[in-house]
Amino acid sequence: MRLQCEVEVVSRLLPTCGLRGRGRGTRALLSLGRPPGRARGGGGGGVYLMVCTARDRVGARYKVQENIERFFTRFVEEGKATVRLREPAVDVCLSKANASNLKNFLSAVRLAHQGTDTGALPLSALVPAKTSEVEKPKTKMIITSRRDYPLTKNFPYSLEHLQASYCKLARIDTRVLCLKKLRKLDLSHNHIKQLPATIGDLICLQELNLHDNHLESFSGALCNSTLQKSLQFLDLSQNKIKALPIQFCQLRELVNLKLDDNELIRLPFKIGQLDHLRFLSAARNKLPFLPSDFRKLCLENLDLFGNPFEQPNPLVPNIQLKIPLTLLECAARATVNYRIPYGCHLLPSHLCEDLEVAKTCQCRSACLSSFIQITVTMNLHHVAHTVVLVDNMGGTEAPIICYFCSLDCYSQFLDRYLQSNG
Repeated sequence: MRLQCEVEVVSRLLPTCGLRGRGRGTRALLSLGRPPGRARGGGGGGVYLMVCTARDRVGARYKVQENIERFFTRFVEEGKATVRLREPAVDVCLSKANASNLKNFLSAVRLAHQGTDTGALPLSALVPAKTSEVEKPKTKMIITSRRDYPLTKNFPYSLEHLQASYCKLARIDTRVLCLKKLRKLDLSHNHIKQLPATIGDLICLQELNLHDNHLESFSGALCNSTLQKSLQFLDLSQNKIKALPIQFCQLRELVNLKLDDNELIRLPFKIGQLDHLRFLSAARNKLPFLPSDFRKLCLENLDLFGNPFEQPNPLVPNIQLKIPLTLLECAARATVNYRIPYGCHLLPSHLCEDLEVAKTCQCRSACLSSFIQITVTMNLHHVAHTVVLVDNMGGTEAPIICYFCSLDCYSQFLDRYLQSNG
């Protein structure tokens, strides 16, 4: 029987010499069995506990029968336990073990200690451990050139941080998509044109860096994947993205979003739903104005430098208002205003999509396809503590869209605007 965990063998004689153990374990393989070639008798006297480490793959052996003074199993559910031996006077401290496997292993050790017939015990051959069995799992790999990129062997399954930059990758390697423990994936400075939806299967992924690639889009399927619950950092800067999908704002855990040096003509319509977002950078794009939902953000740092923002003019509205309102518009407004439940099981999918992007008037009523639209000036310090200057003139203001559900709402706004401007 074998168990992989971390082990520290502490001599109980050390305190008498004024010494202490290290206090931390080493990756090891524990085996319970009989030495090769030893006769198989009826008793358990030939059963040993062997501890193999990377430094000692041959292993140290400890007799088990009637040689165990005590088991310490208070924290066994956390994968921790200690086996105290009489001779030599050492404590074998186990940690970071699978709780279920640890319980089974300790049960077998206890039976061997009591002298149970070896035929009833799950014994293993006491042979030197393989290097892969005692080496600490590799959690980080950094590749910064094409020649170092592995072509013939798989990535270590235990990777949590993988960087593969400057490798001229045209697509994401399917082997990378099998690394279920990945928390940080850096594929910057490559030639990637499209993202596979299976990136969403990386359930632990917190950071995704795709800086300096050839991406033209970010799919809605990724936004609806498990990335909704895990992704906190996303760098899409220096690509060729013109717009982000409506579903993008489902990535509610985003804290840091970088969109610099793309071809964005608009930011996500419901960007205000990103209530965890604290750092937003969308410099050097093609943004003419900001979406109305931008007002809901609460940022620590904002950079919108180098966008061709239009000069706002509230006196020149874009009127899409239809009078009288259509029955569809009235029904849609009522659904949103009164928070009536809806879904694809009740309405056609295209109507559900329209309701998802309903606009909000200054009076907080909803409007869909019938509205009046204007742009007004907003000081970006209203949504961010630190603002990078919008232009070379030292400005921190940008145009933002406003919607009105009726002529009456627009007229009230216009009166206030004209009074405030004399």
